[in-house]
Amino acid sequence: MRAIQIHEYGGPEVLRRVEIEIPKPGPDEVLVRVVTAGVNFMDVHTRQGKYRDSRTYPVRIPCTLGMEGAGDVVAVGERVTNCRKGDRVAWCIAWGAYADYAVVPAARVATLPDGIAYDLAAAAIFQGSTAHYLLEDVARLGAGDTCLIHAASGGIGQLLVQLAKRRGVEVFATTSSAEKADVARARGADHVLMYEDGAFADRIRDMTHGKGVDVVFDAVGRTTLRDSFRATRTRGLVVNYGSVTGPMRDLDPYELGEAGSLFLTRPRLADHLADAPTVQRRANDVFAAILQGALDVEINGRYTLDNVETAHAALEERRQSGKAVMDIA
Repeated sequence: MRAIQIHEYGGPEVLRRVEIEIPKPGPDEVLVRVVTAGVNFMDVHTRQGKYRDSRTYPVRIPCTLGMEGAGDVVAVGERVTNCRKGDRVAWCIAWGAYADYAVVPAARVATLPDGIAYDLAAAAIFQGSTAHYLLEDVARLGAGDTCLIHAASGGIGQLLVQLAKRRGVEVFATTSSAEKADVARARGADHVLMYEDGAFADRIRDMTHGKGVDVVFDAVGRTTLRDSFRATRTRGLVVNYGSVTGPMRDLDPYELGEAGSLFLTRPRLADHLADAPTVQRRANDVFAAILQGALDVEINGRYTLDNVETAHAALEERRQSGKAVMDIA
């Protein structure tokens, strides 16, 4: 079968198309014929070596890339009870989707409802589950609450805006351009601001009568995090779920006290996909919102195994907002 692997860390040039044997599922695993794979920053980060020492995401080289996908179960291992041969499924946080077939832990697999196509499932399962746990488990926002969503025109940002509005939350959003601001508004953001080298925090303070927002979702990292503190109310929550501009290595917890006794968390999706029922519950909520028309997942990039280097280059150059997928079958 075809597979895209890396045997060393580096740029898109380290991607290798290889022919390997179709794997066999072991106990608690399923074999899936991949129809569509998602294309994510996590794939780029894997290729660059950012998870080489991670315990949460223990992927090591050599490996087949692709940490989310959708397809058909063609074989199941011992003890698998949550799906069976012939089921249409999607999964994330299990590497190997850039291939014709992938062995996936059964606990990571969610069955698909009628009406959700493979490409939409592959585009929604990772980012949708991420937005779901951030709102449902971490922030626990409800009607009348306020939040700030950075990078609101990005894939997860767009879903956060839509799901927060579905809960009745007042949404402040930041973007880096007028074009991206239009995307955030189209998704339902109440107030859209430019970053302006951190001036967004001052504007939010003015707009909230000096209070600040209840929760900030910050996937940008180094260039925004301290200003995110300034935009957050006393005893509010800052959720740093990504570091697009790089990590902060000089943060003193004292700063959280000075900013108003803030809570800061750095969550990861893997810790919020504890078991098969949780995976299926999150997927069910995301897919239901899509089918109800309350959640729009835009696929604005399509690739194949033959031009995977182009897909990675587009991500690294920030030319890809929304979601990209790779057609395998």
